[in-house]
Amino acid sequence: MRLDKYLKVTRLIKRRTIANEACDAQRVLVNGKAARASYDVKVGDLIEIILGNRPIKVKVLNVSEYVTKETATDQYQVIE
Repeated sequence: MRLDKYLKVTRLIKRRTIANEACDAQRVLVNGKAARASYDVKVGDLIEIILGNRPIKVKVLNVSEYVTKETATDQYQVIE
């Protein structure tokens, strides 16, 4: 699954266009490197999002196309 879609589906970022813009601005790091919106997310990836005044770091536990609001947080684990 594309990185921008993963961020939207898991509700880490509210809209896909904002996720896409954050990737273009190099505010999203995957495994310590700036990632493009087209990056293919895999289980075990470490994603760091630098938006606002508090960066968030998560580990990908599952990649699923369709996620409900209740199960969105089961797709990742917050590290910091």
